[in-house]
Amino acid sequence: MSKADKKKTEKKAPAEGLDRKAYEKELKRLHVEMVKLQEWVVAKGLKVCVVFEGRDGAGKGGTIKAITERVSPRVFRVVALPAPTEREKSQMYAQRYLTHLPAAGEVVIFDRSWYNRAGVERVMGFCTDEQATKFLEVVPLFEKMMVESGIILIKYWLEVSADEQTRRLQDRINDGRKLWKLSPMDLKSYTRWDDYTRARDEMFNASDTSWAPWFMAHSNDKRRARLNIISHLLSRIPYKDVTGERVVELPKRGRIGKYKAVPYPFKVVEERF
Repeated sequence: MSKADKKKTEKKAPAEGLDRKAYEKELKRLHVEMVKLQEWVVAKGLKVCVVFEGRDGAGKGGTIKAITERVSPRVFRVVALPAPTEREKSQMYAQRYLTHLPAAGEVVIFDRSWYNRAGVERVMGFCTDEQATKFLEVVPLFEKMMVESGIILIKYWLEVSADEQTRRLQDRINDGRKLWKLSPMDLKSYTRWDDYTRARDEMFNASDTSWAPWFMAHSNDKRRARLNIISHLLSRIPYKDVTGERVVELPKRGRIGKYKAVPYPFKVVEERF
C-alpha cells in the first residue's frame, strides 16, 4: 500500500470510542461550566433557544439529557412537541412553536422543532412540496425576527452513519428499556435514507444563514458528540462566572427534639434491596 493510500485509509477509519472514565471526568468539568452559564443567563436576563435536529437514532435525546442533567429545569426547558392536533394543523405553521420560545432568563431546547416541515413532514408526505418550499423560503426571516428580538438562536444537526443508525435502532428493538424510543414513524423513515439526505441538504442550503447558522456534529461516538456539543454551546454564549458572588453557608439548625412526632401508622415502602 502506498503512503497516499495509507493516509486515505487512516482518514476514513472511524474514531475510537471515548473511554467512559475520561468521558465522565470531562463531562463533570463541563457541567460545572453549564451551571456558571445558567447563573449568567438568569443574572443578565438572556433568552437562549437551542434547536436539535438530525437523523433518527443520531443521539439527540442523550445529548439533551447530558446538557440538562445538572442544571435547573426552571431555567433549562426541553420542548419535545407531539404530532399536531387537528386544531394546530389549521393554524399558521409556526404558531404552536411561538409559545415555547424563551423569555428572559430562560434556555429553551427543542428536541425537533419547526424544521419538522423540512424533514419528516416533507419526506413522509405530511405536507406538500409547495408547503415545504414555502417554509424554506420564510424560515430565514422567521429566525431573523427571533434573533433581532434578542433571542440567541443555536441550531445543531446530529449526523450518524447508516450502519450506526441500523445498529442503534436494532438495539432499541432488542432492549426493553429503549423500546419506547422506537415509533412506527421511525420504522417507516428507516427505508428513506436518501430522501432524508436530500431534504437535509435543501434545508441547509436555505436556512444556514449568518444570523442563524447550522452546526453539524458527527455522532457515531455518542460520548465524543456530547462533549463536543456542550463545549461548543458554551463557546457560543459569552458568559462570566457569577457563582462566586453567592456566599452559601448552612445556617444553624437549632435544637432538635422539641417536637415529638405523632406515632402515625405510615405505609412504608417495602425495602427489597
